[in-house]
Amino acid sequence: MWYKQRHSKVIIRETLIGLLILVSFLFFWEQFLSLFHLDTQSITIAGGIIFFIISLKMIFPNPNGGDMFVTKKGDEPLVVPIAMIAGPASLATLLVLAKTNSEHSGSLFVSLLIAWGLCAAVMLFSSLLYKVLKEKGLTALERLMGMLLLIMSLQMFIDGIRALLPTFE
Repeated sequence: MWYKQRHSKVIIRETLIGLLILVSFLFFWEQFLSLFHLDTQSITIAGGIIFFIISLKMIFPNPNGGDMFVTKKGDEPLVVPIAMIAGPASLATLLVLAKTNSEHSGSLFVSLLIAWGLCAAVMLFSSLLYKVLKEKGLTALERLMGMLLLIMSLQMFIDGIRALLPTFE
């Protein structure tokens, strides 16, 4: 089974790709927005909606056990770890932070590295976490994080709508 042999290598490779995407987005978000003619508010609202959907899946998982992030048995994941680190919701969050704190790009970069390091560590030590927390502990943690994500998603959505309101006056 490839998983036990390549677990660390795959996670390191994918998290580094995710970091590259995030750092690129942090420093070139203005060019990205202008290239696709996007407004910050639309990114904020879209990020809030994506967070909302993910949080609902975390709080109310599929009873059949199926998941949109699972690859076929035996396949090596390629995009899933990247999407977990540099997915649409994290890019939207990074964009909002970069736009509202443009004078603190160094601090944002350090914060990004810390968050990335924590995500990479959780993925690298996922087997150990499973042994410690067991199935019920992981389920409880997932639901708790889902609730936190749900609250964050609603706040992102509200912030995006609030930022749009003056444009309609």
